Amino acid sequence: MSAELSTPRIENHRLCGAKQILSPNHNERPEGEQISLIVVHCISLPPGEFSPEPVEAFFCNALEASAHPYFAKIAQLQVSSHLYIERGGRVTQFVPFDLRAWHAGQSCYEGRAACNDFSIGIELAGFDDVPYTQAQYDSLAAVIRALHRHYPETQAHPVVGHSDIAPGRKTDPGPAFDWQVLRANGFQTR
Repeated sequence: MSAELSTPRIENHRLCGAKQILSPNHNERPEGEQISLIVVHCISLPPGEFSPEPVEAFFCNALEASAHPYFAKIAQLQVSSHLYIERGGRVTQFVPFDLRAWHAGQSCYEGRAACNDFSIGIELAGFDDVPYTQAQYDSLAAVIRALHRHYPETQAHPVVGHSDIAPGRKTDPGPAFDWQVLRANGFQTR
């Protein structure tokens, strides 16, 4: 984790110290909607490989479909998250937190549909059954602390996985994600 992210802060809805790449895959949140939920995801492109470049290209609608057979299946999708945490802990922000990133898809939390409206999506470089790194857990914990400070309503709800808000459709962050690490850091989890 970089020194900037050991005690990160948020200014103008951007995480200071994070690499900034603006994804076009976002829009405005509904008027008056408060950010109240943090959703943890995982992504690897192609599956099982953890290079950040394909993820950056995918979130920016620039994934080369011919570069890999799997890419041909997903290159036309328009997807983003607010943050992406690499295996080494480096954080990239794709969408400012006040905007709606397109990370959750069809989803529901405590009876509320359309979780993108009120959540922040954090993608970890990972695969459901591949253990995450300590550097990722450290960066994730630092980011959650900053989000809790800047968006206090997020403290009222547990941190959830994509599988919690889209059960049966999504499995991430998967069984390899150790929720106890977040609980040991003082965070409520699913």
